[in-house]
Amino acid sequence: MTASRPRQFDLIAFDWDGTLFDSTALITRCIQRAVVDVGGAEPSREAASYVIGMALMPALAHAAPDVPKEKYPALGERYRHHYMAHQNDISLFDGVLAMLDDLKSRHHWLTVATGKSRHGLNESLQAVELRHRFDGSRTADETAGKPHPLMLQELMREFGAEPDRTLMIGDTTHDLQMALNAGCASVGVSYGAHAPDDFHALNPRHVAHSVRELHDWLLLNA
Repeated sequence: MTASRPRQFDLIAFDWDGTLFDSTALITRCIQRAVVDVGGAEPSREAASYVIGMALMPALAHAAPDVPKEKYPALGERYRHHYMAHQNDISLFDGVLAMLDDLKSRHHWLTVATGKSRHGLNESLQAVELRHRFDGSRTADETAGKPHPLMLQELMREFGAEPDRTLMIGDTTHDLQMALNAGCASVGVSYGAHAPDDFHALNPRHVAHSVRELHDWLLLNA
């Protein structure tokens, strides 16, 4: 990047579920159903949605404190069962493809940093024909779950990006805390899993209330 270097951020990392992919409600329901399937008390919608973005097994354990550890494998299996049954019911938020294309035309490196597994992310990327729009990605099962900074640190090393020129975008406090832990800037989106009132303590540059607003902010500030 020389004359075409972006204004502020060379590397932009997006969370997946609840940020680009309209999957928050489905994931919440799948967590609730999985817990009940293995004999636990159904977590509230708030408790189930809070753990979105974390690695799968820590997320399920947090959402189901009354489920014994020996049932965790079954808990994970039931979650995957419910999710796979409905994964084709969900899609990208409106406006995501146009936003990504505009950012690519401005020579940002676009990446994904997600609590999904590598297998799960690859399936999602294939299903919505997004592979060519991203330059790289990291998942929780191949690095460390959020808010540990390893996903962002590995992406920065891969592309030679500095923390002050790296932006993390996500819908949870886990995403924004990961950015803080990595020394990166962040932007929160309010249309996903976590209430935006919880974002402010983590110092995001902006909180966007729609993909259109996020798109506009990035064109002006990234």
